[in-house]
Amino acid sequence: MLNKLLFTLSFFLVLVAAQAQDVLCDVQVSSSQVEGSEKTMFDALQTKLYEFVNNRKWTNDVFKQEERIEFSILINITDRVSTNRYNATIQVQSRRPVYGSAYNSTLFNHQDEDFTFEFNQFDVFNYSDQAATNQLTAVIAFYTYYVIALDYESFSPLGGTPYFERALNIVNQNQAASESGWKAFEGQSNRYWLVTNMLDTRFNGLRQCFYEYHRLGLDQMHDDVEDGRAAVLTALKKLEGVHTRVPNSFTMRVFFNAKADEIVKMMKNVDPSQKTQLIQLLDKISPANTNKWSKINSD
Repeated sequence: MLNKLLFTLSFFLVLVAAQAQDVLCDVQVSSSQVEGSEKTMFDALQTKLYEFVNNRKWTNDVFKQEERIEFSILINITDRVSTNRYNATIQVQSRRPVYGSAYNSTLFNHQDEDFTFEFNQFDVFNYSDQAATNQLTAVIAFYTYYVIALDYESFSPLGGTPYFERALNIVNQNQAASESGWKAFEGQSNRYWLVTNMLDTRFNGLRQCFYEYHRLGLDQMHDDVEDGRAAVLTALKKLEGVHTRVPNSFTMRVFFNAKADEIVKMMKNVDPSQKTQLIQLLDKISPANTNKWSKINSD
């Protein structure tokens, strides 16, 4: 009887491990800007979104609990359009651990202003990758796949392609949607461009940089800080070609939104001659962060 119980317990633990989810997402919903908002309804929204993201299997790979991809979603509801329809912003941040350290490197830090959705307190979230459902789950699924893609990119060259393609599929499914954020003609800084640029060969230098920066640079610093920093420098140089082909692109801005502060801290101790060349490069490819790049020379 004891052996049978131990076998059953072992089988259960194996089954749980095999079904371990692949993401760990903190979801927050803020409704302070909506007059007369019902706290219980938005608490329900927060709980349902948390369960939607964290209880769903997004990849075919098996993750240990400590290997799950960590990110956060902050939805700030700015306006009640009608009884159950809302305008909002959505802030998405993701990170990944650096090998051999307690440090987490930010991979993505983006705020989407084009977010309109409908929600009732007792809604059931039905979602399928094969068909458009509703705006709420579509936007959340899009950013979940995008975050997963970036995590895979940081570990292998072009490793995020399957998940960028899933995000693009969501974009394509929503081309007929009345809500904004999905279409090319609506602007140069929406979800359409966020993912189509990453699948555009003109941005392969950015994707290669992303891999080398993290896997050959940050992850090697536990063995040799100087070699790791040199690999980061080499990776950043690959962005010059991207900038030449597509100057001041939205995708490059998104990259530096996540990495600018980290680059400044990392590069303060490089050789002075390298600092000069690096600052010149960064000023060229990311002029919006010129004030930050100047801090590389500060103590």
